[in-house]
Amino acid sequence: MKKIHTLGFGLLLLSACQYLPQQSQEQPAGLNKFTDPQLQQIYTLQDERKTADLLPFLQHGKHTYRQEAALAFASVQDTLAIPQLLSLLTDTSTIVRSAAAYALGQVGDKKAENALIRHIEHEARPQVQAEMLEALGKVATPVGVDFLANFKPRTPEATAGQTWGLYRAGSRQQFSPKSLAVGAELLAEQNPFEARLGAAHFLARSPKADITPHRQQLITTATSDPEAEVRMAAAQALGKVRAIDKGRFLSGIAQSDPDYRVRLSAIRSMTGLEYNEIKTALLAGLQDKNINTAVATSEFLLANPQGVNITDMQQVLTKIQDARVRSNVIWVILKNSPARDFLSERYKSYFENATNPYDKAQFLKALSGNYNNYNYIADAMFAAKEPVIATTGMDALLLMRTQPDFPKAMEADFAAIFKKAVGSGDVALVGMGAGAIRDPKLNLRSYYNDYGFLAQAQQKLQLPRDMETNIELQRTLDYLNNKESVAPENPFTHPIDWTLVATISTNQQVELQTEKGLIVLELFVEDAPGSVANFVELTKKNFFDGLYFHRVVPNFVAQGGDKRGDGWGSSEYSIRSEFAPLHYREGYVGMASAGKDTESNQWFITHSPAPHLDGRYTIFAKVVEGMGVVHQLKIGDKINYVKLRAPMQ
Repeated sequence: MKKIHTLGFGLLLLSACQYLPQQSQEQPAGLNKFTDPQLQQIYTLQDERKTADLLPFLQHGKHTYRQEAALAFASVQDTLAIPQLLSLLTDTSTIVRSAAAYALGQVGDKKAENALIRHIEHEARPQVQAEMLEALGKVATPVGVDFLANFKPRTPEATAGQTWGLYRAGSRQQFSPKSLAVGAELLAEQNPFEARLGAAHFLARSPKADITPHRQQLITTATSDPEAEVRMAAAQALGKVRAIDKGRFLSGIAQSDPDYRVRLSAIRSMTGLEYNEIKTALLAGLQDKNINTAVATSEFLLANPQGVNITDMQQVLTKIQDARVRSNVIWVILKNSPARDFLSERYKSYFENATNPYDKAQFLKALSGNYNNYNYIADAMFAAKEPVIATTGMDALLLMRTQPDFPKAMEADFAAIFKKAVGSGDVALVGMGAGAIRDPKLNLRSYYNDYGFLAQAQQKLQLPRDMETNIELQRTLDYLNNKESVAPENPFTHPIDWTLVATISTNQQVELQTEKGLIVLELFVEDAPGSVANFVELTKKNFFDGLYFHRVVPNFVAQGGDKRGDGWGSSEYSIRSEFAPLHYREGYVGMASAGKDTESNQWFITHSPAPHLDGRYTIFAKVVEGMGVVHQLKIGDKINYVKLRAPMQ
């Protein structure tokens, strides 16, 4: 969050005299770098978001402290630091220049654009130049986009930096025909992997970009690039291409690629195509050997039910065992069948007879394919003892309410259900109900005489535990009262436990034993000491033992760590976000949050590169063993235990 300050830099130095860094002796030997008390101090000031006290470290005589102070501002993100960070772009130390560039990108203010362009042209170190190019993309206006598109890199590192700069700009809807053409050129197989990966994501994730002119290069990349992660992103990009043979080449990829992530990316790119054109690929996808592909295919059908043949769905339903896939297929059957009321009675038995709460929740959602089931779903939602059933019941009602053919005659009943949810006291139902009331597409404002029930619900929350629900309620109140919404600030409640950090080695590993097999994580204590200490503290308390993976988004993340088991459970405290120059690649572990500085106990593991999460969600670990297990996880898989491994010798 950007803070407004009126003090000049000279006054800041005076006010921070008690924090003025001194020259230190060499760092003592220890398990990690935080045996150095001044590094502890820098990270503490970062954790406390104390800009004035951090600024003097940017001028410290020791380059390590300048570097760490610059990186601190990547998390603090205060525009007041921009002038000094810009001055560090000419620092004598390579690591300081690189850290300053990363921090400027994280602050994200276009005031840094011109300076970054000047320094990129004169920077001799490829790695620093690459960091500057990516940072430029995070702040670029059309001027910066033009520079990135015309930049002529001389090293593989700079080429990758240019590509990721284009990606960062494109994700902010800053692109041009020239930059898109450069991205397509960088897909060519002779370019470094890192450049091809960035280029594929740039073309896939630039909203509203017309990439049809680059159709052939994308097809070539999606079918022949040696790296699955590049093929995956290229297949995703093909969804934005306009072509009469689109169904043919996407179906071919979906049925032939050896990596499930590419197969499901091709299926997701089929939106807008006629069912009969892609039928064979979809039926194969529902029975794919990897559960993530089957789930993604069923979710595609749920999102695109028009024209789906009911007989096909009923036949394939008998061959599917997974509850989530079955649920989505049932939803499509109910949505399209003229006998939906008759079939609903049969499918209600799936819900009533299921013993696993996650399966039960999925079968309840399946019933939302028939509007006439809304009272049944609402009654089950409010009566549910397991949070995941109640939360999924609300998901089901929201899915109903947002359908384009939703019956107007039911609007008042749904408005009453959402109001009851807000008054239920269940944090998930309260938050989701508030979000529905705020949705301008649903036009619910006229159904409520006053909004006191929202304020009453807000007063019952316990902060910071219920911050996500608090944010939803406040946004809804602001919307209904025609006010500009400002998210409530989370109170600072959980300082870094430096005594615990001192016991954690830089190669500390954690065993995550699931019912699917063992996953081993390596913790990044030097990049995210607060998040790692929090995770270790919870692990030592056996907090995660017996919990479940409550959220699995195919080819994105598997998420756990929630006592409620539905994604709405938090601890009695929150910790601060910690952003370091790390990137979400396959198997990286991040802290889940409802926004900056709201993390507590939930975490996720990525299936694939997820560059849109970089610098927004704390990275605190990576998978070093068991990635195959991660790729097989599904919702409701149990975490048997989490424990620290003995330190490696």
